[in-house]
Amino acid sequence: MSPQIAGLLQLIALIAALALAYRPLGDYMARVYSSEKHYKPEKWIYKVIGANPAAEMRWPAYLRGVLAFSAVSVLFLYLMQRVQGSLPGSLGFSSIDPDQAFNTAASFVANTNWQSYYGEQAMGHVVQTGGLAVQNFLSAAVGMAVAVALVRGFSRSRTGELGNFWADLVRGTVRILVPISVIGAIVLVACGAIQNFSGIHQVGQFMGGTQEWNGGAVASQEAIKELGTNGGGYFNANSAHPFENPNPLSNLFEIFLILLIPFALTRTFGRLVGSLKQGYAILGAMAVIWIGFTALMMWTEFAHRGPAFEIAGGAMEGKETRFGIAGSSIFAVATTLTSTGAVNSFHSSYTGFGGGITMLGMQLGEIAPGGVGSGLYGMLIMAVIAVFIAGLMVGRTPEYLGKKIGTRQIKFAACYILITPALVLGFTAVAMALPTPGDSMTNSGAHGFSEILYAYTSGANNNGSAFAGLNADTQWFNSTIGIAMLLGRFLPMVFVLALAGSLAEQKPVPETAGTLRTDKPLYTGLLVGTILIITGLTYFPALALGPLAEGLAS
Repeated sequence: MSPQIAGLLQLIALIAALALAYRPLGDYMARVYSSEKHYKPEKWIYKVIGANPAAEMRWPAYLRGVLAFSAVSVLFLYLMQRVQGSLPGSLGFSSIDPDQAFNTAASFVANTNWQSYYGEQAMGHVVQTGGLAVQNFLSAAVGMAVAVALVRGFSRSRTGELGNFWADLVRGTVRILVPISVIGAIVLVACGAIQNFSGIHQVGQFMGGTQEWNGGAVASQEAIKELGTNGGGYFNANSAHPFENPNPLSNLFEIFLILLIPFALTRTFGRLVGSLKQGYAILGAMAVIWIGFTALMMWTEFAHRGPAFEIAGGAMEGKETRFGIAGSSIFAVATTLTSTGAVNSFHSSYTGFGGGITMLGMQLGEIAPGGVGSGLYGMLIMAVIAVFIAGLMVGRTPEYLGKKIGTRQIKFAACYILITPALVLGFTAVAMALPTPGDSMTNSGAHGFSEILYAYTSGANNNGSAFAGLNADTQWFNSTIGIAMLLGRFLPMVFVLALAGSLAEQKPVPETAGTLRTDKPLYTGLLVGTILIITGLTYFPALALGPLAEGLAS
């Protein structure tokens, strides 16, 4: 069987698995977020944190909950790293330096999981499991809560109340993320991933020195790392490491976990707004982009140009032979079109156009299907922009899901889509203009520029993957990427929740013959076109200096 056919079969199997899980998981999550019942463990948590889960919140109060909880999480994780040397189970590792501790704390709380350190050489068991893994759950639950709040803005009327942040946070963690992660960890252990708390083992001689391997609770962290679209690996090699991702079956399962909740949330959206067709329209836009990017990536990496590619069967540099080009390409697209950032190959070694595809996937806003929660609310923002454009074309006030999209709503949406590009392009320009940051580039020319552009694209979009050629463990990159991650995560949430509050206050508008049908394929096409045009106009000049220039020169 040819590698191309094997890759196509993997893609078909993945789509089939996602289709089977789509309806039951989407309906279950809708019941979770609309239920008024509280389980005993949840009541205990509410009592400990002093929250009243029945109290409805308007958008400013909901936002305060998000920001306060996240600020405490950053502080807690930062302090845990700073005192690691005094903690049990530290494996003899010292405390983390202040700039790297800040970067890592911001990264994991922002659901980015950018790592400028070697996991197996820096973090002990307590920090890995009690700090990083815990934030994998909580940051994902925060994203889901904000997405549900926006959906309530569309489904409710004549009220500014969006639910209760603490109830949404706890339910998302206890009822959705934890149960699926337990099952996922068991599957990964069965596939060969490790799960223990052993120390450092010397396993023999390697190039004249002693090789050491760490143990760790890898499978449990790997499950929520993928399910929560987090991406931070226990080991520096991430999902290219055999302890995290042992074989092609585990590789396909990890891709399934990455895409599972983001795709299923479109079903949840349809249920909560009372129209499954609206959910299918959003799903269609996500699926078209995801399948298109996957096909383009596989074609780019399989293309035989030169004797080295012909001998290897494609662009195999930087890819694991366990997964091949197909398994690596599907994983790379899945991880950069979501906010996961996990890697089973090194994107810096992809062809010029292949590296550009991974970068463009993040620059779209990671909405196809995007991160857990963030993908849905990002796509709904683009849906608002699309109906506004359609309204301008036909000369009538745009409406979406029975809500008028007026001046106030479009300002919130416009601010949302401008924040991340401003962070990415601004920080990249400053880093290229200053003399010191350029010293971290491994390569010169277009590829070197791509390394820095990719780093800030990954940080500001809360992805976390790296181009693997940039030395980001410097005070400049630790600080600026940390700031980009925090601003890229929480500033957009301000406008998402403000938009949700303004929509919830409105009176529903009755549908008329002139109302744009947003549940039809024509609107899905308009939505896809809007996403590609806005991203292209924003990032094309920067892409032309980096991956496009490299691809055309090769």
